[in-house]
Amino acid sequence: MDHDAILDKYASSLPTGVLKYGTTRIRFAFPNRAAYWRVSSFETKEPETVKWISEFQRDEVFVDIGANMGLYSLFAHVFSGARVFAFEPESQNYALLNTNIRLNELSRSVVAWCCALTDSQRVDRLYMTNLDTAGSGHEFGAEVDTNLKPINAAFAQGSLGYSLDDLVSINALPVPNHIKIDVDGIEHLVVRGARDTFSQSEVKSVLIEISPHIDEHSMLINEMMELGFSFDPDQVERSRREEGPTKDYAEYIFRR
Repeated sequence: MDHDAILDKYASSLPTGVLKYGTTRIRFAFPNRAAYWRVSSFETKEPETVKWISEFQRDEVFVDIGANMGLYSLFAHVFSGARVFAFEPESQNYALLNTNIRLNELSRSVVAWCCALTDSQRVDRLYMTNLDTAGSGHEFGAEVDTNLKPINAAFAQGSLGYSLDDLVSINALPVPNHIKIDVDGIEHLVVRGARDTFSQSEVKSVLIEISPHIDEHSMLINEMMELGFSFDPDQVERSRREEGPTKDYAEYIFRR
């Protein structure tokens, strides 16, 4: 048995495909069906998110919190010309995110960190509902599901957490113009750790995935309005899920 040949074949066997959106072309790796589904459902899964990102201006700063495999991170740069800072704590998703950045030769324009964003700087665990690459539903700092109810996690991965305010204050990244927060449960903690940043006039818009089933999420709407943002109820309703495990969730796009 030629082990070198087998290993070389395995190393080169990762399928890839191209996301097409208008004249935009972005390459993505497909290690499994979940990754393929994310790319193939790009225009239908979260059309309001796609529309929002397509409005960004060249060289604006976009922070993608909960980047997963980088679908929206790469789109923000390739389509809109934004400078992108992406955060994804799950190790396999982070590896795939960087693979996709490399496939498109975007390491100078899209930078990714393997850490969670929350309300403070700390060392904790990422409790994972599954071990699938391109999966979701993982929670930093608490063994709960996406509705913040206790569960027995499939795996607990060591992870680091930071607040957005901390990272901006040490100049790890500039004050962003646009921010996406989709972390499957602790969105309210991310906002709590970003209040100083959100008060800056440079922040033009913030997209937050909000669940009406989580009390802490319901409070987010008033918090964002107190920080000087508003939202369009019609846009929210267009994005609301009608079925599936995230039924009734919606993307709220808050604008200053």
